[in-house]
Amino acid sequence: MLRVEGVTKRFGGLTAVSSVDLEVAGGEIVSLIGPNGAGKTTLFAMVAGFLTLNEGEIFLNDMPIAGKKPHQICKLGMVRTFQITQPFAGLTTLQNIMVGAYSHTDDPLKAQQKAEEVAEIVGMTSLLASGADSLTVAGRKRLELARALATNPKLLLLDEVMAGLNPTEIDEIVSVIKGIRDTGVTIFLIEHVMKAVMNLSDRSYVLNDGKLIATGTPAEIAENPLVIEAYLGHGAAGEMVDAS
Repeated sequence: MLRVEGVTKRFGGLTAVSSVDLEVAGGEIVSLIGPNGAGKTTLFAMVAGFLTLNEGEIFLNDMPIAGKKPHQICKLGMVRTFQITQPFAGLTTLQNIMVGAYSHTDDPLKAQQKAEEVAEIVGMTSLLASGADSLTVAGRKRLELARALATNPKLLLLDEVMAGLNPTEIDEIVSVIKGIRDTGVTIFLIEHVMKAVMNLSDRSYVLNDGKLIATGTPAEIAENPLVIEAYLGHGAAGEMVDAS
């Protein structure tokens, strides 16, 4: 479904992402992990059309999309969420979700119907009449998911949707994401909550200093010495082996 080939992004003399190749197949939940500053959000921003590439190509269902605007990519079936949620203040939760639905319909009744369907999927039905600016952090995360889901995506890019949540809220969001996948939506996510990554992902990619250093199942990734060193520092993998 999604194919990234040799993608590179430079900011002046800094190479934020360097020659990254990855694939996400239909029906998968694939995670992109790595230390802070590894280049994950930069890569997401290029995939979703918010940043231009210096090199490489990106394909969505075999169609080249590099250079297309975010709204054009959205109409092709791929949309992203943002780590920092920004609901439309002054609008209700329902109206916020309807904003996403308006990407594919001009009919307010159809937009409302879609918003209500999505709200049920993400567990927000009881909050539809509430002001979006009154939602908790967990509520705003669900709203961000719902607004994206209302665009009818085939591929959903989630940027740290669990950041700032407590363990119970994380478990609930994990269930929501699995439910979204069960509706036929493919998921590609950035996440730092490793328990959730292990629970959710079919496969994981690991970035460090802008370069792809590992790929595999979550269990394979967790035992990879390069990944251990990227997170814990040089020599950590050897120390863990010695300790065992």
